Amino acid sequence: MKVTQLYSASVIIEDKGVKVLCDPWLVGEEYFGSWGMYPPYYFKAENFKSIDFIYISHIHPDHCSLKTLEKLDKKIPVLIHNFPIKFLKNTIESMGFRVIELEHNLRTRLKGDFHINILAGDNCNPEICGKLMGCVGIQSKFETAQIDTIVVMDNDDGQVIVNVNDCPLQIGESTATQIKQQYKNVDVLLLGYSSATSYPHCYELDVKEKTMEAEIKQKNKLESARKYIEILEPRFYIPFAGRYTLAGKNYQLNRYRGEPELEVAFDWFVQNGPQNSKPILLNYDSYLDLDTGETSEKYIRIDEKEKEKYAREKLASVKFDYENTPVPSADEIYQLIPQAYERFEKERNNIGFTSDVVIVLPISDAEMVIISRDGTGFKRISSEFENTIPKYIKMTVDPRLLKWLLQGPKKANWSTADIGSHIRYKRVPNTYHRGLFRGWNHFYSGRYQVIA
Repeated sequence: MKVTQLYSASVIIEDKGVKVLCDPWLVGEEYFGSWGMYPPYYFKAENFKSIDFIYISHIHPDHCSLKTLEKLDKKIPVLIHNFPIKFLKNTIESMGFRVIELEHNLRTRLKGDFHINILAGDNCNPEICGKLMGCVGIQSKFETAQIDTIVVMDNDDGQVIVNVNDCPLQIGESTATQIKQQYKNVDVLLLGYSSATSYPHCYELDVKEKTMEAEIKQKNKLESARKYIEILEPRFYIPFAGRYTLAGKNYQLNRYRGEPELEVAFDWFVQNGPQNSKPILLNYDSYLDLDTGETSEKYIRIDEKEKEKYAREKLASVKFDYENTPVPSADEIYQLIPQAYERFEKERNNIGFTSDVVIVLPISDAEMVIISRDGTGFKRISSEFENTIPKYIKMTVDPRLLKWLLQGPKKANWSTADIGSHIRYKRVPNTYHRGLFRGWNHFYSGRYQVIA
């Protein structure tokens, strides 16, 4: 078997000429343009004509890039988990692909003696993974949500590759333990090393606090990733996924993200990882051959100065998708609030959550809307009265994106906006409120035709 690194979580896993392309993001920027690539990946369609299957772990655009899927042959079957909510399936099918849904923990033969087994990265809870608002289609009460997946690919020669994708240890630990029991010897672990959350860089904190929180975030994620290695005991592990550089007007936030560079993560694992497992870094389009245990070429580290120059000169000039649309008026935005609140309130009641901390949404420089979390409604106020609100979280969003968010997921989703660093947060008092954003993905009207 071979593992070929493309970009971030995009890899090709191959056995005896059968090729599976995993989580393709190979073209352009994602998350409305906020996530850029460095080093840039130069996609060539002819390099993917021999792909037999596409595996997609979950809906996030750095794993399911519609811009990339548009450029791939629609005759290639797409393998996904049989999720209880069909958002991912419907999205891929709408592009012309045939989708094959596989049941949880069902080892399935692809071709020859090459097998795939997709397991739910279960019990998805935003308070664990750090994705503030959860994901598209997350179920009420945070039951078994099955948003992300862990995949195992193996052959009859006993070679085993495990890809944990974006599943944090607290979500995927039981699944990883189960995999270790089923597949005694793991050859390669594809391992996430970053958390890709909006904290601390999108929060109103002073520079010292942002820097400190970023360091804590980075350390916690690396230590969590190490535990996956300890559970699965692979021969080799490849840090991957979550590799991005903020683009456009978010470019200046990069220094406070708390996401380690790939090489920083690798060096940390060399010093702190289990000694019986070997970390590997791969250049774009290079591979690890499990038969020989060798890589196709020596890894070339990125030049930090070159990266900064590229980000400043190229990525910083990227325009976000919504920046090409007219700026809506405050009235145009406000007319979407009542139906959004009604939908959100139903979800809040289903969850059974209440809080005296309100959410504040600015709808213009002069006005904002206060949204209760205790069923007492919402109201439109002048921004000058913000300092009279005792407990709140303010979410500031570009009005063009805010309109999309309030229209609904056909236009934009709150979770995607958050992961893409498009929301600025201010907390008063500056304390973490457990569960405050439960159900917030339901705060939309479903009205896609708005009267200006």
